Amino acid sequence: MEKQRTISGFSKLSKRHKIKWLVQNFFKDPEAVAKELKSYWLPNEEQQKVLDGFSENTISNFHLPYGVAPNFVINGHPYVIPMVTEESSVVAAVSKAAKFWMNRGGFKAEILGTTKIGQVHFSWKGAIQQLEEVFDKLKHILIEEAIPITKNMDARGGGIREIELLDFTAKEPNYYQLRVSFETCDSMGANFINSVLESFGKTLQQFIAQEATIVEKEVTIIMAILSNFTPDCLVRASVECPIEALGTINGMDAEIFAKKYHQAIRIAHIDPYRATTHNKGIFNGIDAVVLATCNDFRAIEACGHTYAAKDGQYKSLSHCNIENGIFKFWLEIPLAVGTVGGLTKLHPVAKRSLELLGNPDAKTLMQIIAVTGLAQNFAAVRSLVTVGIQKGHMKMHLLNILNHLEASEKEGKEAVVYFKDKVVSFSAVREFLEWIRKGKDELRMKNEELRIL
Repeated sequence: MEKQRTISGFSKLSKRHKIKWLVQNFFKDPEAVAKELKSYWLPNEEQQKVLDGFSENTISNFHLPYGVAPNFVINGHPYVIPMVTEESSVVAAVSKAAKFWMNRGGFKAEILGTTKIGQVHFSWKGAIQQLEEVFDKLKHILIEEAIPITKNMDARGGGIREIELLDFTAKEPNYYQLRVSFETCDSMGANFINSVLESFGKTLQQFIAQEATIVEKEVTIIMAILSNFTPDCLVRASVECPIEALGTINGMDAEIFAKKYHQAIRIAHIDPYRATTHNKGIFNGIDAVVLATCNDFRAIEACGHTYAAKDGQYKSLSHCNIENGIFKFWLEIPLAVGTVGGLTKLHPVAKRSLELLGNPDAKTLMQIIAVTGLAQNFAAVRSLVTVGIQKGHMKMHLLNILNHLEASEKEGKEAVVYFKDKVVSFSAVREFLEWIRKGKDELRMKNEELRIL
């Protein structure tokens, strides 16, 4: 029977019929695959219905490990931080860093700004001076006509903060922009910002058509949408202590460690190749908390990487300083997150994540996320400048290989002891398991022979 690999009206099928069509046309064992996909559905039908509503054409759930990192002290307050990640050693690394700094004053965090940005991009053949002369009048009308959208946000202390007119005609003919600053309080605010911007687009067209002093009446709204680059929605996380308080780290003297650590951070500011991997490590921590609270990790990553290149070269997001015998390590990063609205309150586990964190407001969550990124970065660079990154990674890698090879709990314990001072590879672990299993088989045969005799 010929496979049918294209379909019309797929989105209108029920979830069961979607699965049936997929497994029959794309998998070798349709019944087994269908059963497996259904096995990941939540037993609670109401919760599953909520998850299904988050996306299109949902057929199953994709599970990732949900872990916690204890012993974080942030601004004097203790936290256990929820983390969703599949990367080996991330939760262990941040937990270790949290415990290390817990006894050295803990983490400090502060909000440097919470402003978010939206843009109305438009094409207009008129002279910018004509629009500049009536811009105060236009701003007043833009804000007035958006009141039905902004009144609830205004009541919470948020809303529109500033409207700027930008001229890009030197780079693109007839291209102008309204750049709008927003405060969205504890909400991520994407829908709010986009609704306001679309209202601004309509008002701008009406204003230019009706304003007597403006000669050119035709304006084209190209697009109206928020920007995920929010350099003024900024948080700083930091740790510091006297160098001698660092103690001996992985066998390395505190003075030597501090110097090597400082150099490692400098290298990540100098070399984009190193900076990319360095910042990826920061996002190992950040993304895990963002996922656990159902915030937008894609927007946060895009913004963070843009911020890392804001000076014209991609650089480290973290910084290190040694002055007057004090070791200081800090991170500044833009983080646009929310704790109300969106999926943060709809996803059942995200709600528990926020409850675990004490139901923080958006500013507090920004601080928690930034601290987790800093902790992950500290742990990774500490390993790099002392014992190397592979020691911690290989331990988790070994466990993954053992699971893949279906090792028993006893075999796993034996393997951990055996590979403590040996190179871990898939083939080496497989050979080790074959060796101990062969030995057990031989011992069993010998015992059987003795029993018969």
